[in-house]
Amino acid sequence: MSLNLTILGSSAALPAIGRFTSCQYLELQNRYFLIDCGEGAQMQLSRFQLSIPKIDHVFISHLHGDHYLGLMPLLFSMHLNKRTADLHLYAPAGLDEIITLQLKYSKSVLNYKIVFHTVDTTRIQLLMEDSAVTVESIPLKHKLDCSGFLFREKQKPRRINKEKLVGGITSAQILQLKAGENIVDENGNTIYRYEELTIPARPSLSYAYCSDTALNEAMVSQIAGVDLLYHEATFVTADLNKAIETKHSTAAQAGEIAAAAQVKKLLIGHFSARYKDLNQLLLEARSKFKNTDLAQEGETFTLAD
Repeated sequence: MSLNLTILGSSAALPAIGRFTSCQYLELQNRYFLIDCGEGAQMQLSRFQLSIPKIDHVFISHLHGDHYLGLMPLLFSMHLNKRTADLHLYAPAGLDEIITLQLKYSKSVLNYKIVFHTVDTTRIQLLMEDSAVTVESIPLKHKLDCSGFLFREKQKPRRINKEKLVGGITSAQILQLKAGENIVDENGNTIYRYEELTIPARPSLSYAYCSDTALNEAMVSQIAGVDLLYHEATFVTADLNKAIETKHSTAAQAGEIAAAAQVKKLLIGHFSARYKDLNQLLLEARSKFKNTDLAQEGETFTLAD
């Protein structure tokens, strides 16, 4: 298995030439997540041939327009394409009212059910959990209530060592061995030891999405050691006063957070439209954390387990 993250939008506040507003598509353990949904999101999904029907969970960091104004068109397109599966939306309070009002005045009834989940942006909150994945909120510092999201794979099962696998083992016994359990007979005698027939599990992968935020050292402990961190980098340090005024981060600050959290890789995005050349942001972030890349439209970042 692997983690695949495709960037659909990287621009802050306004679309820029070649840049859409915030949106990402995450594939993890055969689950498909949309993270933020800026203007033109469905066009970008189509452009990069990403499956819309597979999306069952949409996470909206906050209610500034560049992070959710592509959502309503996407919801209507899902309806027109005969979606019937439930769609789960996670966002700070208010998104349910925004969507319900638009459905009311367009006299629309969707073919599918929207399940709203309100995110408390003041605390770490378990938002979603299933057999393979958990998603937590990450409290951020912005002008509006704002949350990042931490995606983690759960502990994976041990792997069968095919070179040592012997005949006569049943499928149920294989599951026991992969769970780290020995196989015993009716008298309680061990007949197969999991240490002998299995090898350690593949590592569990993690991704932290930290959208609009001022420098936020409080989140370092929560995101410590993640495999991939996305952190906004709206401004360069020369525009620090603007970053402070708008409660955004500089590229250098994004690098500082990545270094403090000892993450494996950093992606920066949410670039101000004032910057046509993004290399200055990249170089600034890399001065603090070397393993940094730009989160640009159409780029897919893959982590193999």
